[in-house]
Amino acid sequence: MSSVFQFQEWITSHSERTERALDRLLDSAQTTPHRLHEAMRYAAQGGGKRIRPLLVYAAGQLGDKTDAARAESLDAAAVAIECIHAYSLVHDDLPCMDDDDLRRGRPTVHKAYDEATALLVGDALQTRAFEILANASGDAQVRLKMIAALAAASGSRGMAGGQAIDLESVGKTLDLSGLQQMHAMKTGALLSCAVELGGIAAHLNAAQMACLENYSKSLGLAFQIVDDVLDATADSQTLGKTPGKDAAANKPTYVTLMGLDYAQKQAKELQELAIASLDSFGAQAQALKDLALLVVNRGK
Repeated sequence: MSSVFQFQEWITSHSERTERALDRLLDSAQTTPHRLHEAMRYAAQGGGKRIRPLLVYAAGQLGDKTDAARAESLDAAAVAIECIHAYSLVHDDLPCMDDDDLRRGRPTVHKAYDEATALLVGDALQTRAFEILANASGDAQVRLKMIAALAAASGSRGMAGGQAIDLESVGKTLDLSGLQQMHAMKTGALLSCAVELGGIAAHLNAAQMACLENYSKSLGLAFQIVDDVLDATADSQTLGKTPGKDAAANKPTYVTLMGLDYAQKQAKELQELAIASLDSFGAQAQALKDLALLVVNRGK
């Protein structure tokens, strides 16, 4: 990395890299069954900030100089985690969950297609994520560690479990620790996994991975707090989805529990903690530091 790091250039190049990798590693819309594969691409390639793939790439450039094998591992990890994220959004938008009509500024999958197709899209994107990791070239132990990390972050002790707690909490009062636990699972687990996947690809040691874990835990919580703030304050054009859904559904959020001022202050403090966790990496971690700033300042 050069001594003068140009974050916007880095964002542009790695966002384009993500889109190319998605196009290459997803089945084409001409693959049978055509409608399902077309809808999978609609869900996964429909825009978005690509925060998780960007975190994979940013963590993956730590450590020794990258090579072709690491580059392919990072592409596979970036696409795999974005497939998991896209599947979670497709299912989250279904009438039996959050029942939303808008995602990333477009009709949700069950509106653009139908509910049964949306269900299958989520199922297929989830399994495709693990197929991509399993088939990536390179060291088998790296692939195995990535698969284990993504499975743990996605399942009942991670994202899916957090979503279950979220649904069970509608109309109930959660204290701050309960809210933090829910979001550490629902949102934080997958963000943390993105950073972990990059660290695995970079062959970082245990001490370095511990620094990344501290970074990603703070970042994941900050991300969700900012989501709650934006849900309460932003419009649908800014969000790309329907605002005010959590309040309308009587779901606990950081804003409803602690107030807007507290939530904004807490997000800023977590941002600072995340950045401080990376001090030992020096300039190599500048992309991760700038991504923390981007997460907390989005919507401003």
